[in-house]
Amino acid sequence: MRVLITGASGFAGGHLARECLEAGDDVVGISRSGAVPEGAGEGAGEGIETRRVNLLDADGVAAIVASVRPEVFYHLAALSSVGRSWEQPARAVQDNVAMAVNVLEAVRHKAPEARVVWASSCEVYGPPDRLPIDEWAPLRPANPYAVSKTTGDLLAAVYADAHGLEIIRARPFNHAGPGQRSIFILSSLARQAAEGLRVGADPVRIVTGNPETRRDFTDVRDVARAYHLLAARAQPGIYNICSGQSISAAAQVQLIGRLIAPRAVEHVIDPARIRGHEVMELRGAHERITADTGWRPEIPIARTMVDTIDWWKRELTAADPPGAVRH
Repeated sequence: MRVLITGASGFAGGHLARECLEAGDDVVGISRSGAVPEGAGEGAGEGIETRRVNLLDADGVAAIVASVRPEVFYHLAALSSVGRSWEQPARAVQDNVAMAVNVLEAVRHKAPEARVVWASSCEVYGPPDRLPIDEWAPLRPANPYAVSKTTGDLLAAVYADAHGLEIIRARPFNHAGPGQRSIFILSSLARQAAEGLRVGADPVRIVTGNPETRRDFTDVRDVARAYHLLAARAQPGIYNICSGQSISAAAQVQLIGRLIAPRAVEHVIDPARIRGHEVMELRGAHERITADTGWRPEIPIARTMVDTIDWWKRELTAADPPGAVRH
């Protein structure tokens, strides 16, 4: 398959690029930097054709789609931090929606036969009426990032209906794993653990915001596999990608404690990290994607945490100045 991935130099995009390469796809990755996907693994860039484009440039997006002529188009690119969307709400909404329109217009005019896997978000659901959340739950976005993703999700549905495009709207819940930036909760905790282990701290200090918020985590490698299976097997429509289980921030800290024992962990709650407008629990149902594609989550959260801590150890060691000594 001739595959085009937006956001290919990012976290999920890199893992998806590797998944596609291993399946024998011909992969073109586009990003603002034009860089090799970070999550694709050592040597994976050799099999990926990279292109540089700003998705806010409608003509540039259309030109690349026309030249690539993808059979499958994965749209993953977005400004993806909930916290940062509160700091810059106009940018989060305007940029994410503009990118969505530019991608949809490019597909409509330059690749109307392509199958599109549209990466939406569980954040579109907002505070749920009931748990687990299925694909028929109402949309109640509760932050600027969620508003931008809800708008893109609905635009994709409109374009599919109005122009006959084959669009699969994936709504991944929280995903984590090696390669993720520390602005996201599990990666932040893993980085703090890695930093504490490197300096020999005992106890290892782990700082969180609200310890009771619960999220449904899926390993990014399982998410990449889900995207690929959706492209291969799913009918156009909406599909949650999730584990079906939620875990609190406090429980994640306790998990780290078990993983790094006999080192102790000190859990510190920072009031400055507690958001005033927070959805306390998001937990999804994955029965639809399982029924239609056979996908189910395989990687347990303990392995995700271990692999992310190990990744941060390598990253932090690589960032040490020459001759640095750790005790």
